[in-house]
Amino acid sequence: MTLMDTMLKRRSTRTFTNEPVTKDELDKILQAALLAPTSMDRKPCNFMVVERKEVLMQLSQCKDHGAGLIEKADKAIVVLADTMLADTWCEDSSIALTYMHLMATELNLGSCWVQVHLRSKDKTPAEEVVREILKIDSHYRIVGILALGHSDNIPEPHTLKDIDKNKIHFLV
Repeated sequence: MTLMDTMLKRRSTRTFTNEPVTKDELDKILQAALLAPTSMDRKPCNFMVVERKEVLMQLSQCKDHGAGLIEKADKAIVVLADTMLADTWCEDSSIALTYMHLMATELNLGSCWVQVHLRSKDKTPAEEVVREILKIDSHYRIVGILALGHSDNIPEPHTLKDIDKNKIHFLV
């Protein structure tokens, strides 16, 4: 599969089967995360792999909407960025999440990026909720969580016909 094929195939998956993600699959996804570029190569991101069902259930309730799918995922990877290492934590975390999302697609796994940054649970920032669940120090910021698992409900790939070339502007 080419990179373009992987990008076209990458779709958010919100339902998962009971088939576990293998150690080899997880290792490849984490390798992709660690290969993600960061500003000035500061590498502020850390990756917390969550497998325990009770913790997945708690994370599935970390915000008012859109996190429920975590409960049925086999694993979730919480991306933490150390603000004492870089002020580009949001960008660096987003790139790492994207790399993991693409690797999951390459491995024919279902995945979904669950936004945490700028979301809330009953008016409490979702980052604070996740920080409390996982006992994370306050100098770490949390952009999102990647829910992972096998799925028999992955949407059809995009095609190049789906792209909107009107979004491209040339200054000549």
